[in-house]
Amino acid sequence: MADNMDSAVRRHTQVLIIGSGIAGCTAALTLADAGNDVLLINAGEDLQGGNSELAQGGIIYKAADVPPADEARALAHDILVAGHDYNYRKAVHYLCKNGPTCIDEVLVQRAGVQFDKNADGSFNLTREGGHGRPRILHCADYSGRAIMEGLMAQVTAHPRITCLFRRSAIDLLTSHHHAKSSQYRYGVENRCLGAYVLNEYNGCPETILADWTVLATGGVGQVFLHSTNAPACVGTAISMAFRAGVALSNLEFMQFHPTAFYEERSHRRPLITEAMRGEGARLLDGSGKPFMERHDPRGDLAPRDIVAQAMMEEMLHNGAHCLFLDATRVEQDLPTRFPTVFNQCKEAGIDIRKEPIPVVPAAHYFCGGVLADSRGRTSMPGLYAIGECACTGLHGANRLASTSLLEGLVWGVSCGRDLATRCCTHPVPSALFAAIPEWMHEGDERHDDPALVAQDWANIRSTMWNYVGISRSTARLRRAFEDLRDLVRHIHDFYKRTRISRPLVDLFHGSQTAYVITQAAMRNPHSLGCHHRID
Repeated sequence: MADNMDSAVRRHTQVLIIGSGIAGCTAALTLADAGNDVLLINAGEDLQGGNSELAQGGIIYKAADVPPADEARALAHDILVAGHDYNYRKAVHYLCKNGPTCIDEVLVQRAGVQFDKNADGSFNLTREGGHGRPRILHCADYSGRAIMEGLMAQVTAHPRITCLFRRSAIDLLTSHHHAKSSQYRYGVENRCLGAYVLNEYNGCPETILADWTVLATGGVGQVFLHSTNAPACVGTAISMAFRAGVALSNLEFMQFHPTAFYEERSHRRPLITEAMRGEGARLLDGSGKPFMERHDPRGDLAPRDIVAQAMMEEMLHNGAHCLFLDATRVEQDLPTRFPTVFNQCKEAGIDIRKEPIPVVPAAHYFCGGVLADSRGRTSMPGLYAIGECACTGLHGANRLASTSLLEGLVWGVSCGRDLATRCCTHPVPSALFAAIPEWMHEGDERHDDPALVAQDWANIRSTMWNYVGISRSTARLRRAFEDLRDLVRHIHDFYKRTRISRPLVDLFHGSQTAYVITQAAMRNPHSLGCHHRID
């Protein structure tokens, strides 16, 4: 149920979910089906616009003709190997145990997602890098879009879910930081009470009070120069949680996807699915020769961190702007199996049936985030975090391919079920909500000049790519820390003087996210997985 134009500046809801990807939509449906009212907000014009719908490869299911217990152990092994055994094992086993059931009940039965099947009616499973066997469910190469279309249809039709669009989260509301009465700072636990949210329809901040708040805002890729992420992925949850004093973890582990389409004119790099390498495509250097076997015995199917680092070594050694992915020997019909990749390359004048695809690594998936348990609960009472913005420990130092959609789904279900049991048994005193003031503008000047905002973003992204990117060193990180420290201070002052707007909110979140990622990378001197230190 959509409610786009509501001009209310203050409202109360039982559960507020910030973000509408696979995690947010799944949690909303789980809660609503249990009889709870949910308010779901999104910064875009509708429920679309996040990373979930951009996923091409698919979602981990289970290998065919393998006993469930054996397959769960095999998948856990692959996740731990890819994550360099830095994973939280309880989270790994939780995903492996609950994943297939969540897919069957939520995606296949509830949302009606039509995954590709074989002639005999069985699911067509593919294999991706780091996996020991084929176990990936897919819809050609637009799996994320197909999954989200099914979920969004169910969310918008549900009478207990209210969707607000063009709402950008500004700040989390907490009893210690925002309550007008000092009495709530003594002898009372600090609790999340909702969020300040910018209504872009009228340019005014709103106060959304909530018994329970769920962060599902996605990733942080847009703080890097080259990224596969959607424009809204600027680290909103990381920035807000950091300011609220919520525990964060593994922020130094940013995964770079090895194969993003290289085109000089574009900032967001369209993803070239890893499934292409699973079907036989090979990475080539500028002279047309395969090179991955020189870097890892698994060749083109090595985990992503290894492939991305190998590609950077090749590019730096040869002074190349990009490398190439050759899919001409893939036995399947490329326009049918990979229509998204085929068409986007065709638009750029490349026929992938006859010529290789120019590719570069790009910031892709954030393995760290807001520390959360198997139910999505964070260190702050009243606050949950699920999906890419959360750190459950599942991915460790590097994410295994196609675990992201499954994590969002499984933790969305788990969070929804946990909240459904707590909504009626843990009421929040109404006096606490009454103590929360409306948003107050610290400044009313209109200085959000697009040229100034664009220059600040250029500084952030270049600094993160050059110094906190695929390969890091003490000198690079120190330089990034110093540059970002000055930039964050400047943006903070700018923010206080200027009337709030969406570009300014995104810039504020992005700068703070880049800063805390850099600090985490500086604190970890060990080279591991996505955190590759050349010194």
